[in-house]
Amino acid sequence: MSTAIGTDAPTFTLPDTDGAEHSPGDAPATLVVFTCNHCPYALAWHDRLMAVARDYAPRGVKTLHVSSNDAARYPRDSFDAMRERVAADGGWPMPYLYDETQEVARAYDAKTTPDCFLIDADGRIAYRGAPDADHQDPSLNAAWLRGAIDAVLAGAVPEPAETEPVGCSIKWKQ
Repeated sequence: MSTAIGTDAPTFTLPDTDGAEHSPGDAPATLVVFTCNHCPYALAWHDRLMAVARDYAPRGVKTLHVSSNDAARYPRDSFDAMRERVAADGGWPMPYLYDETQEVARAYDAKTTPDCFLIDADGRIAYRGAPDADHQDPSLNAAWLRGAIDAVLAGAVPEPAETEPVGCSIKWKQ
């Protein structure tokens, strides 16, 4: 399956850290972020991504964070560790979903943590890539992602529509 800009986004249903199931869609835009608990890039961008979820929820944007890493080799990315992290943070403004089989990451051809996919109201991929230009510069405030969401909500094409995802590789099962 292709996850090129303009193609239909793969559909899925995954459990969050409370056991509730979530799927993309039924929103003017859905942001799917492949992330994890241990990657320094994912951790560096985490607060910015949480702010995006908080800031755009009132405008109907659905945000889904997905962990797909091999928990056997990376126990810090296990479902229990995911639950503990969300609880320690006092909850997150978006669900944190567990892709135990890695089928969703494979369907999206996710490369890194983070790897962000913005899906428009018609279920097509409108943006793919990094949140902004530098994980070490919080002042960038996920500018690429915010610009893409603003464009989709306005019925426009994001510019840029694709950036290079930057982060740790997805930890595939052997």
